[in-house]
Amino acid sequence: MKRINVILISLIMISAVLFSSCNSQGKKQEEKKKITIAYVNWAEGIAMTNLAKAILEQEGYEVELRNADVAPVFASLANGDADVFMDTWLPVTHGSYLKEYGDKLDLLGVNYNGARIGLVVPSYVEINSIEEMNKAKDKFDGEIVGIDAGAGIMRTTEKVIEDYGLDYDLMSASGPAMTATLDKKIKNKEWVVVTGWAPHWKFARYDLKFLEDPKNIFGNEERIETSATKGFAKKDPFAAEFFTNFSMDNQQLAGLMDAIAHSKKDEAIVAKEWMEQNKDLVNSWLPKKPAK
Repeated sequence: MKRINVILISLIMISAVLFSSCNSQGKKQEEKKKITIAYVNWAEGIAMTNLAKAILEQEGYEVELRNADVAPVFASLANGDADVFMDTWLPVTHGSYLKEYGDKLDLLGVNYNGARIGLVVPSYVEINSIEEMNKAKDKFDGEIVGIDAGAGIMRTTEKVIEDYGLDYDLMSASGPAMTATLDKKIKNKEWVVVTGWAPHWKFARYDLKFLEDPKNIFGNEERIETSATKGFAKKDPFAAEFFTNFSMDNQQLAGLMDAIAHSKKDEAIVAKEWMEQNKDLVNSWLPKKPAK
């Protein structure tokens, strides 16, 4: 009888140890820091977002990427469904979204300076200004090839059409669809006008130019900032400092975008490879204190 009791007690103790160990591991898994980064299918955003994901995963984070059009992205930041968006163009392109949601967002810092938006054409197109577009309507088939309907550049282009009195239809599409149309038209030496922005890999691949904007509706140079849901820095100081430090110049960002655009590999793999090849830059963004 005593032997049976000893065996039972031993089994109970072993079970308790195993349960405690499993419970401890479960808590560790639960405590792993998580970040949701929202992004839109724009070349620079895809590049920076995948790079940030690779870096944060290296630091022990679990990172979820959430793709959407720009309007739902800002709404998700405002209601806390997403933590960060790295592709906020200011002061013009996304200015209206900041007016709408600004009190529910925090700006963490500028990640790229010298950005620009406008109407872009191949260099062989024989006009140089938006004011000349109506005279060339037939050559452009009366269409401006755009991107997703909610994008800030689309809203601004609608104002350009109105203020310049352009007799054109603004065609909405995705960023990749826009560049596919651009590629096809250039190969056939046809005239085409698109809603364009820099930085973008298309300027490295094709000979393009911005049409002059005498009314300055598209504005001058813009900056790209990282925006976050309100209070994110308090929730995760390490990640917030990383995003504040994250900054790329034209050569760095163009190199990453070009690598992604020309590779048959998944963009996440290309971003990770770029990270490994640029360790000094990446390390300069990381806070001195560890994430955990």
